[in-house]
Amino acid sequence: MISWLKLTSFGGIVVTAPAAAAITAWLMMGRAWRLAGWWCVLFIGGMALVVATKIAFIGWGLGIQALDFTGISGHAMRATAVYPVLFYLVMLRSTPLMRMLGATVGLGISIAIDVSRVVIHAHSISEAVAGFVLGGLISIVFLRSAASLKAFRVSRWALVAGLLAVIASSYLKPVPTERWIEEVALAVSGHDQPFTRIGWKPRSANFQSY
Repeated sequence: MISWLKLTSFGGIVVTAPAAAAITAWLMMGRAWRLAGWWCVLFIGGMALVVATKIAFIGWGLGIQALDFTGISGHAMRATAVYPVLFYLVMLRSTPLMRMLGATVGLGISIAIDVSRVVIHAHSISEAVAGFVLGGLISIVFLRSAASLKAFRVSRWALVAGLLAVIASSYLKPVPTERWIEEVALAVSGHDQPFTRIGWKPRSANFQSY
């Protein structure tokens, strides 16, 4: 049975970024240029909002202490934005019912990833829920835009290659995105130490990865 740690890795940037790139590539192969651009705007916009909330907390301690909220979960946001869209496009040449079934399967996977972030104590419930809501909005907006998209021909090899890349990337070493965000937050805020969840004040201890 897959462990929570392994499951949560499927929401990491090393997995979801290739998945988002595969979605873009498939749309471009189908000459759905406008949708490809719209997908990039939505996904990058969601990422920017996640980073902004984390910088706000790490640099200035801006969060919601009553909810234990220190920033939107990037894993939850990316998983919920990517997987419903990914599986929808895989089933694009099937019936509308099968397309929605694909999106539902993707949503189920993303929910499991979101739950894993809480189980392994990487995020509070409020942070995981915020990521789920933001990612869900991104996938819903995109899928509504893609509702009239005609089935386009994409090589089966391209589909298989994209899916294999997503699976293989889950075995890659995670990139230190949290450390990079911390460095940016400290540079922008001018503080010497990051704000942390414990005590909601600057501490000299190492910053826990959120």
